[in-house]
Amino acid sequence: MRKHLLKSFFESIKHASFEVVYWDGEQVKYGDGQPLVKVIFNKPLPLTFNLEDPVLAFGEAYMDDIVDFEGNLEVIFGAVESNKDGVFGGLTGKAVSVVKTLSGAAARLKQKSNIQHHYDLGNDFFSLWLDETMSYSCAYFKTIGDSLYQAQMQKIDHILKKIQLRPGERLLDIGSGWGWLIIKAAREYGAQALGITLSEEQYRATKERVKELDLEERVDVKLLSYQDLDEQEHRFDKIVSVGMFEHTGKENLSGYMEKVNRLLAPGGLSMLHTITGMWEKPVNSWIKKYIFPGGYIPSLRETVWLLPEYDFHLLHAESLRLHYAMTLDRWYENFLKHVNTVEQKYGHRFVRMWDLYLRGCAASFRVSGLNIYQLLFSKGLNNNLPMTLEHVYR
Repeated sequence: MRKHLLKSFFESIKHASFEVVYWDGEQVKYGDGQPLVKVIFNKPLPLTFNLEDPVLAFGEAYMDDIVDFEGNLEVIFGAVESNKDGVFGGLTGKAVSVVKTLSGAAARLKQKSNIQHHYDLGNDFFSLWLDETMSYSCAYFKTIGDSLYQAQMQKIDHILKKIQLRPGERLLDIGSGWGWLIIKAAREYGAQALGITLSEEQYRATKERVKELDLEERVDVKLLSYQDLDEQEHRFDKIVSVGMFEHTGKENLSGYMEKVNRLLAPGGLSMLHTITGMWEKPVNSWIKKYIFPGGYIPSLRETVWLLPEYDFHLLHAESLRLHYAMTLDRWYENFLKHVNTVEQKYGHRFVRMWDLYLRGCAASFRVSGLNIYQLLFSKGLNNNLPMTLEHVYR
């Protein structure tokens, strides 16, 4: 019966050519032309396998060694994308529960819990496959031969050049990670920098490094929500956020913009570096359950739509889509080098989960319309800015 349902499912997939090897050894080709990918069932499906939400079902089956894939994963993700309104409709809503809006302190506590679910796996884990900067966001590759470390440092410079950071200016980094941006801003650009994070691991690591570099007079980091930063006490010339906006949740996007408005000085510049989607839809259920609970990928249009509400003027928008695909490729290469260490500490299922996450995200950025943008905007009109962006790209 389950095999019959699977066959019906695969037969309904359009615009893809693939082969399926079932647990009893039967091999079936689907689509026209030479199969570009092979789906292998190592054992019969469990009773919990639910095709109403195929993304979650196949994701969990991969984690449990029930199913494997051979070939280019981009083909699979391309098939998901081209069938998203049909057989893969679960990706956009079938199995997504209604999200209740949380407000005030309760929402902030929930967001902190969601952040810790992912980022507090431990510095030891992330240090295995991130570069020396521990940057867990899209890098900026000037050439395909750039090392991951080089590309991450270029990303930081790319942002600080775009916001035209000057000596003595006050900089806020919302979601400051392991602190390399705020440290570079102080050491090389002469800024007075503050970073905020909800991750205790990141907070402690940044504090230690700031002390080691004797930068405590010019760099600070706080363990708190950006919403709890007192605008009566703090006002900034420049505000950046790198890879944090996706964690706020759909219901809090306008709250983020409102807080930036309160913290940013008139004429000040802000840089929002965020993953975006083509459409306004929930994060797929597998990512939501295992990787980023509470996360939401905003569309570009709904993000830009918010700007006029706070007198924010868009100055520049840049897509780094393929830069993120390359970043994920490098992370996955590093992850594989240490996969035995990861398995010893976290277990085989955890390894399969992260394997699918890193490879799947790289494929998604290449074939699904998933993107990442750097959006530069000013608070109010600023007529004192350079006429070109030559200072960024030269």
